[in-house]
Amino acid sequence: MDKINPTTPDLTQENIEKIAALFPDVVTEATDADGNVVRAIDFDALKDDLSSAVVDGPRERYQFTWPGKREAKLEARRPTKKVMRPNKEKSKDWDTTQNLYIEGDNLEALKIMRETYAGKVKLIYIDPPYNTGHDFVYDDDFSQTREEYAEQSGDYDEQGGRLVANLESNGRFHSDWCSMMYPRLLLARDLLSSDGAIFISIDDNESANLRKLCDEVFGASCFVGDIAWQKTYSPRNDSKGIPAEVEHILAYSKSAEWIPGRLARTEEMDERYASPDGDPRPWSSGDAAAPGAATHQGMVYAIQHPVTGELLYPPNGRCRPFGGYSMLEIMNGWAEYEFKNIHDEARRAEICGISVDEVRKDVEAIVLKSPCEETYAAAQKRYDEGNWPRLYFTGGGKGGMRLKRYLDTMDGKMPTNLWPYSEVGHTDEAKKGLKKLFGGSAPFDTPKPVRLLDRILTIASEPDSIVVDFFSGSATTAEAVMRKNAEDGGARRFVLVQLPEEVSGSWGDLCAVGEERIRRAGTKVVEEVNAANVQLELGAEPRPVPDVGFRVLEVAEPAVRDEYAEPAQYEQSQLGLFADNAVESASDLDVLFQALPAFRIPYSATITERELGGKRVYDVNEGQLIACFDEGVDAKAIEAIAKERPLYALFRDACFAGDADVSNLEELFKTFSPDTIRKVI
Repeated sequence: MDKINPTTPDLTQENIEKIAALFPDVVTEATDADGNVVRAIDFDALKDDLSSAVVDGPRERYQFTWPGKREAKLEARRPTKKVMRPNKEKSKDWDTTQNLYIEGDNLEALKIMRETYAGKVKLIYIDPPYNTGHDFVYDDDFSQTREEYAEQSGDYDEQGGRLVANLESNGRFHSDWCSMMYPRLLLARDLLSSDGAIFISIDDNESANLRKLCDEVFGASCFVGDIAWQKTYSPRNDSKGIPAEVEHILAYSKSAEWIPGRLARTEEMDERYASPDGDPRPWSSGDAAAPGAATHQGMVYAIQHPVTGELLYPPNGRCRPFGGYSMLEIMNGWAEYEFKNIHDEARRAEICGISVDEVRKDVEAIVLKSPCEETYAAAQKRYDEGNWPRLYFTGGGKGGMRLKRYLDTMDGKMPTNLWPYSEVGHTDEAKKGLKKLFGGSAPFDTPKPVRLLDRILTIASEPDSIVVDFFSGSATTAEAVMRKNAEDGGARRFVLVQLPEEVSGSWGDLCAVGEERIRRAGTKVVEEVNAANVQLELGAEPRPVPDVGFRVLEVAEPAVRDEYAEPAQYEQSQLGLFADNAVESASDLDVLFQALPAFRIPYSATITERELGGKRVYDVNEGQLIACFDEGVDAKAIEAIAKERPLYALFRDACFAGDADVSNLEELFKTFSPDTIRKVI
């Protein structure tokens, strides 16, 4: 039975294994800081494998760097022993909610989350410190002890995170900010799904550096846009230089093929559609040709005019918008048509911009079966009756061909990179909204408007998406997710991370503000949905009430002691600590949550307490995992658990009195559930 390693994987070693699989010749051995021999990569040999020419000496290349970059990148790969501990008392709707609120350093949180959420997050939005010279940044120098750091700054919070004022007089002003952001962005990219995207709010202080950081982390080809959000309706006149009216929102995708969703259509857009011919479906006039004649030669052909008999061709370089049979069906709405080879290779070659020898042969035209005055007169009468076919003709029926584009087939509005406050709100609206929610006193100075987050959710999320914000501030993202779900019936889930920074007033820290905002906003959303359902017409489908709960987790020290420590680290008198390896303050639920990442089970999983064989167990996701941490686990309890046939079974070392009990467990599982994966913690 395997034991769970309490430390997150070493990403450096994972990368070494990947490189070794591709280039076995670059693998070597080296000594680490402790003098141990470890597997390593010969970078000179790797350079030779990846170069088509011999390169000697220093090389010039385009790159973005700063003092501390290597250490920042290493920090993203460095394992952590921190874990998530649940706090049921602070949570809301613990048993049913799929939402998470994580208290603690977001760098540690992202490392832990990577084990469960890698490749599953559709949307990340963050509003990090802007590095104005007056705000705080995270100091990730974990080489210092708590006491050493406290002597220098005193800014060490209870969760282990370090916040320092990054003054403009600091010689590493921009470097420290980049070093803070770099590892977090690297980990954020790991969380994104293949069709995911990240949106980052920033002002002019670091927008240029952030763009370079993101180009490196996500790839320049994955740049989606630099969105200008009009944050204010009344720019300050006392600003130096040109007053700032907009802030940046940098957007990057995981894949270069990412396409944003559409916005709702506006009344102005719909007003362009009408029905001048009496068609019951409103339409607007569109081009009856498409680009790409040379590559779509089979769609370059003549169509005979139903009223004049003239042969009509697409403009040079363009082709028909639909396939031949679809075009024939539409034209049959005017008269009786057929396919016919009219040997017009020279004309089609001219349209395609190629020689006659290169043009596709035997492409048939669509022509009238009986071209005569009687046919032309009937087609004219068809025009005069109205409600024309989708391909119609201008000039009273005698002009060129156009295409009806129906309103009910049109997509929404394509988002641009200019977001005016009239559409997405401004800072004053955000602060007034928060103030109203908290009974007249805003506990946070710089919230983002809910409408701004709603715009991002609209174009970058699906109804079942996971949405992450690891600089969550006042939890605007959570309120926006709940409101979006209420609007479209979705089941988006939010995961928020926030360091418990002190705030002015009576709230204590920012986590308390965020959690209370979610409670209050959630209550308001439910009231609004219920009120709307009361007003529904008879027989109408009621709107579902969205998930407005959240589980609170805390980034903390392990609930189970590290048994992988070296013997020399402990004295003889301390060995009794490991009779039960759980720390005294740890609950069974703490132990369970520490183990969940080992099974790739999300922290939002359903957890039910049951009794099996006289022992208390946790049933996770209805049999995916059954965990038992009671002492004195006997054959009766083991058999009862095995008969449930869970995918995973988890026990604590302290469950068993001796090796005989462990052997008993193995035999019972082989008998009743041999496929169950058994682990101990």
